[in-house]
Amino acid sequence: MSPIKNKIDFAVVFTVKNANPNGDPLNGNRPRTNFNGLGEVSDVCIKRKIRNRWQDQGESIFVQSEDNKADDAKSLRERSEPLTKSAGKDREKLVKMACEKWIDVRSFGQLFAFKGDDGGVSVGIRGPVSIHPAFSISPVSITGTQITKSVNSETGEKKGSDTMGMKYRVDYGVYVFYGSINPQLATKTGFSDDDAKALKEVLTTLFQNDSSSARPDGSMEVKCVYWWVHSNPNGQYSSAKVHGSLSVAPVSESENAEFTIELNQLDGLVPEIYNC
Repeated sequence: MSPIKNKIDFAVVFTVKNANPNGDPLNGNRPRTNFNGLGEVSDVCIKRKIRNRWQDQGESIFVQSEDNKADDAKSLRERSEPLTKSAGKDREKLVKMACEKWIDVRSFGQLFAFKGDDGGVSVGIRGPVSIHPAFSISPVSITGTQITKSVNSETGEKKGSDTMGMKYRVDYGVYVFYGSINPQLATKTGFSDDDAKALKEVLTTLFQNDSSSARPDGSMEVKCVYWWVHSNPNGQYSSAKVHGSLSVAPVSESENAEFTIELNQLDGLVPEIYNC
């Protein structure tokens, strides 16, 4: 498939209810917030969910999570070895093979940097898909619950209910994140119209098969996806202007808070809208 020809911008609005969308390991796994109290979900976390959804749909993924692997590779090095050995010192060949094989590499890019007796390999690929962190539209309320044990961890240990730690959740929040696809970089990785369609599809179902004790089924839901396809490679408008044309605002502070979405229509650029 040929690379995409026109620039694409997108925005995703989702809700969180009684869940931890992205815990901070440096802060007791509390939901991430910024200094203004707005909830935050990192771009790395969002990309992980996109990769998982692609993998659910049968796409070949390079950066697989340990609990959702589709092969026997114990590391990224092992997964890339067949390609790095075949390419040898030919960097362009390695880039071409990696982009053809893995959709996340031709989408987000990848750094192949592995040591070896022959000097190893160090190849960087810059991907066309960029994704911003998600932020809530208003400060979020975080509830903490103590977790206790009711069984013995070790043989001979006296059974007790000693406090094990804390479990945190966002009571309710409306989050928004933005992204763009650069056709100039797409020509280098081969990111195609079919890949863009695959990305659009997983954005509308981002939290399917993503449940855990921190994120029960149904606690996170994609509410709206906006997808702008420009008429040329450079874009009719800057990504900042396109993203800024969408305004998501709260209208209530109740637990089941509603929100409003206003779109400042840009001349000649009408978005496709999904799930709204």
